[in-house]
Amino acid sequence: MRKIVSLLLLISSLITYGQKHKSTEDRRFSGLDTAMARVLKEWHAAGFAVAVVEKDRVVYSKGFGYSDYEKKIPATPQTLFAIGSCTKAFTSSLIGMLVHDGKLDYDKPVREYFPDLKFYKEEMNEHITLRDMMCHRTGLPRYDYSWYYFPTDSRDSLIRRIRYMEPSAGLREKWQYNNFMFLAQGALVEKITGKKWEDNVREKIFQPLGMSHSDFSIEDLVESGEAATGYGLKQDSIIKKLDYYHINAMGPAGSINSSVEDMAHWVITWINNGKYEGRQIIPETHRNEAIGSQMVIGAGLPEKENPDIYLANYGFAWFLASYRGHYRVEHGGNIDGFSASTSFFPSDSIGIIVLSNQNGSVVPSIVRNLIADRMLHLSHKDWNTELKKTVDKAKKEEADAKKNKIKPVEKNLPATHEWKDYEGNYGNPAFGNIELRYEHDSLFAFLGTKICWLRHHQYDIFNVLEKDPKDGYDTADNNTLVQFQMNAAGEIQSLEIALEPTVKAISFTKTPKAKEISRDSLLKYVGDYSLSGIIMKISIKGEKTLSLFVPGQPEYELIPIDKDKFSIKNLSGFTVQFNLDSKGQPIELLSIQPNGTFKAVKVENQKK
Repeated sequence: MRKIVSLLLLISSLITYGQKHKSTEDRRFSGLDTAMARVLKEWHAAGFAVAVVEKDRVVYSKGFGYSDYEKKIPATPQTLFAIGSCTKAFTSSLIGMLVHDGKLDYDKPVREYFPDLKFYKEEMNEHITLRDMMCHRTGLPRYDYSWYYFPTDSRDSLIRRIRYMEPSAGLREKWQYNNFMFLAQGALVEKITGKKWEDNVREKIFQPLGMSHSDFSIEDLVESGEAATGYGLKQDSIIKKLDYYHINAMGPAGSINSSVEDMAHWVITWINNGKYEGRQIIPETHRNEAIGSQMVIGAGLPEKENPDIYLANYGFAWFLASYRGHYRVEHGGNIDGFSASTSFFPSDSIGIIVLSNQNGSVVPSIVRNLIADRMLHLSHKDWNTELKKTVDKAKKEEADAKKNKIKPVEKNLPATHEWKDYEGNYGNPAFGNIELRYEHDSLFAFLGTKICWLRHHQYDIFNVLEKDPKDGYDTADNNTLVQFQMNAAGEIQSLEIALEPTVKAISFTKTPKAKEISRDSLLKYVGDYSLSGIIMKISIKGEKTLSLFVPGQPEYELIPIDKDKFSIKNLSGFTVQFNLDSKGQPIELLSIQPNGTFKAVKVENQKK
């Protein structure tokens, strides 16, 4: 009987403990709905989703607001959001797996494994390692305009651009975020494994972690039926739908789309030394390297308002900080219409994922901190109000700076050329091509999917005003300027624009816009032309390419740019003009060069 009573008391105590434990657990999230509703309202956010991990399980997951604001479709833990740069840890983990298998070494020059990857200087080729690339210390600044404004589906094409990117610091001298280095890691994985980066992530991470809803492209995101729509803010308060951005070839740096439900599995793996459900997914050695300090970002000094938040270091695709006395590992993500935060506290076995469909948003940071304080049993801090004050202060300072800025005296300084003379294709090997068109008495720049209006400023300097598909051109104060340069012949030969603030202005060389011309029309130019006894030959190569041959020089390709006028490909300032007789037949060739114009007479006319 005594044994029975003891057993009943034990069962009773266990039930009481379970109820007490459950009650304690619930209290951590009590009132959270109200706090989240305030975040939505305060920041005019369409929606977001949250998942909280403790040890090896999800203890909280919920959606707030809308995945589609217009249709009022609620956000849920299954809603798919673009996670942006939170993708990077997936890419670095693939590298870690290959290092664990003995196929790569963090500290050997990466060119030993990837000869096609070339840098601006030979010393960079000789010394840059995977470790340098994984913690942003190669000396290269961001160069984000290269992939963002000049997109491509070809990873090889983007990799080739790297060799033309000038560094702004010495190797390992300073931390500078660079998406191209994670693209290169993804391309290296493809080279070593013989499989696409996407297939590697799917087979080695998504499938073993049960991340069955996650994908890699906007096409797959839309087809999923669970996609969030991306939004931005107009005039700081109006929720505005944004188009999806197709990251394409830059995928290894930021193309994954996922849900907080799937991302919870990912964070559980990191908390548990790289294991998921008892299986080692990420090598523990890589996990420890990745969440350990590899590079100092900055001083990371505690601020007066928050003395318990400090440290600013970087691991492999993770930011490292001390958050109110707790070691935090975190990475954010931003791409058009979406912001994200993936974080965990390895010593506390707690993880928090926040995914939002608001562009460049502070919402993930606020929500992350609000939940972290509850999970870590820290005193309450009104992060919503604190960050609102910070943002409002920054806006006021910006407005005051504009108000106090002394405007230069407006002068009517005309351009040196007619608008039509600026037309053409302008290229830079580190970026891509800009096409300039003269339409409706204005100059327009076409680059990738973007269209910009060039509004004349003074001389050969123009303001660059980007077109919004819905709102037209932004005619507010714009400091982005493009400056055209002339060659010795007085022709427009290039444009310069400051696309990377830490290096000199980027120069795009002009290739005159080619005119369509038939083979039959080209035939009349064929023949020999005599220049002081030197015979210059004009012929047709292939279907309709006009060619110029001068003895002792390489053969030149002529590009039709105007009536009877051709530019010489790859030679700035060199053109060829044919003069015709009354019957429309060429009688002479004018070679127009920076140092003068030279006349060559057609041989058959010379004989006459």
